Amino acid sequence: MKTLTYSITGSKEGEVELPLVFSTPFRKDLIHKAYVHLESHEFQSQGRHAMAGMNVVARSNHPPTGHGQSRVARMRGGGGGRQGQGAQVASTRGGRQAHPPISEKVIYKELNKKENKLALCSAIAATASKEIVKSRGHKIENIKSFPIVVSDNIEKISKSKDLFQVLQSLKLETDLDRLKTRRMRSGKSALRGRSAKIGKSILFVVKDPKKLVLASGTIRGVDVRSVNELSVLDLAPGAEPIRLTVFSQGAIGELSRIKSPYLELLATLT
Repeated sequence: MKTLTYSITGSKEGEVELPLVFSTPFRKDLIHKAYVHLESHEFQSQGRHAMAGMNVVARSNHPPTGHGQSRVARMRGGGGGRQGQGAQVASTRGGRQAHPPISEKVIYKELNKKENKLALCSAIAATASKEIVKSRGHKIENIKSFPIVVSDNIEKISKSKDLFQVLQSLKLETDLDRLKTRRMRSGKSALRGRSAKIGKSILFVVKDPKKLVLASGTIRGVDVRSVNELSVLDLAPGAEPIRLTVFSQGAIGELSRIKSPYLELLATLT
């Protein structure tokens, strides 16, 4: 299977043979499973102080019966304040938690290596489908050839204005405009500095991302990833496949080195 290649000015340069990974069938369920498992690896462990809710002057009556009141520990004191109120135990105001979270708990999920590799191959193959990319909400009416492959000159761009001209020449600026219509959020999210979501637009997959990362820093929604660090988290943000992706010719060559049991089986059948 071949696809067209474009220069950074938008003109057609020729064709390139797509690697075998683009023949992987689309598995939305497997992509979702891989995303959920990989996202859990970024969770932060949380716990509680050992004496949280316990460092108060409260104790139970001894003996506990015969006082005409419950056996809950109560605040001590000479009068006023919280004297006589229940404290320290889990059922009282300001008391400890009955079963607080502990930092030793394992909160990340594990996934079989073969499943993870097959999910990645399926996500890469889905970038060649215009219908799947469009179903995620990307504006790609003016683009005819998928996957989008550009020359390796894209890796030499280090300025945002030059990268924006490339996006215009490839007819990708309409997808950037999609992010401008996002509504502001209200409530607690706005009070905590998260009043607006940036959103996800174009993902550049290149062989050497050092310069292109600098150029994409000020363009909303544009991300750059090295082909060797590509993950389902990049290709399907929010577990919704699949993101609008632009490959460099060097990245296409690196994708042919992906090895998995399914691709080996597929190679023998073809």
